[in-house]
Amino acid sequence: MQAVIRSPRNAALCAPLTTGRHIGDCLVANIPLKDLIGTELRRAGFEIAEHKDASGRTVHLPLDHWIDVGALCMLARQDPGTCLYDSDGDLVAWKGCDEPDQCTKKIITEAPCFRISYPWEFIQLNEDVLEAINESNIEGDVSPLASVEGTLILGKGSKVLPGVVIEGTVVIGDNCKIGPNAYIRGNTSIGDNCVVGNAVEIKNSVIYHHTSIAHLSYVGDSIIGSHVYLGAGTVLSNRRHDGRHHRCSVNGELINTGREKLGAIIGDGVCTGVNTSVFPARKIGRGRTTRPGAIVERDMM
Repeated sequence: MQAVIRSPRNAALCAPLTTGRHIGDCLVANIPLKDLIGTELRRAGFEIAEHKDASGRTVHLPLDHWIDVGALCMLARQDPGTCLYDSDGDLVAWKGCDEPDQCTKKIITEAPCFRISYPWEFIQLNEDVLEAINESNIEGDVSPLASVEGTLILGKGSKVLPGVVIEGTVVIGDNCKIGPNAYIRGNTSIGDNCVVGNAVEIKNSVIYHHTSIAHLSYVGDSIIGSHVYLGAGTVLSNRRHDGRHHRCSVNGELINTGREKLGAIIGDGVCTGVNTSVFPARKIGRGRTTRPGAIVERDMM
């Protein structure tokens, strides 16, 4: 079986994560998306080919689509000129033609899959990937006064200090310092060379490399880019009072995210002043800053 990973349809909609970064380099469980998809395909027996080498037996998978590899194997057994759709009617992948509109046959899969159209969908993907991890791998140091209840992947040179509580499935990269007295829960990934300070709580979030979250801060259901510094007491709120799904502004249009809890999407190089409060479902663009005590009510793009 052979597969070609195609370019995404509209990666710009995933800003600020894709501001200055290819969507294939966005992190999922500390792994770039393009590498994660390639690994899953190879495990299923696919050979990854270049677009110019595609043939009638080649499966074409857009980079911004996440799909159960079993469904792609089903597609690989079909005749050339076949499109694969999900149960909602969205195109997932195709076989044997350069473009999907050249295909003449259609099949539908009930397998779990979705298109990554917006940045918050990386939170869902991170959740799905981490839920599949069921064995801890600790290469760093965990204090005997820390508590780990769940699955922990801890990189080399990383330290989990006294009083830290980790629950759920948590991936922490190399050379990180966690705590003391931090609380990390849900399906959370923290990149290399990160600092999570005293009394910080992180829940169900994605933290990129070289980012520091200062003491007394809260990060819930959020994505934070690389080289970010969250000043002490920064709070990324993630819940509406009415319990409805969050809506997020994209190109001037409010999009229903389908999420009851959604914090902030923060681009690379952002710095927040102490005691900054960010409303739920807000985006802060690359390199932006806030003053001490700031309240972020609208996107700062």
